[in-house]
Amino acid sequence: MAFFKAASEVLAIYTFIFAIFSPAVLEAQTLSLAPAPAPSSDGTSIDQGIAYTLMLVALVLTYLIHPL
Repeated sequence: MAFFKAASEVLAIYTFIFAIFSPAVLEAQTLSLAPAPAPSSDGTSIDQGIAYTLMLVALVLTYLIHPL
């Protein structure tokens, strides 16, 4: 029984020390990260895709309505 009490005390001390030093280790790791790259799309390619889709829809509707 004394062994379990001693083991739990050692575990409590280890947990306390880990809780104190863990944030410092994590903060040191986050400082070395490089910034995220800039976005590769500025929205013009999305606008162009929408425009081409609308032109295709207009072309299809023109050919569907023309025989009438």
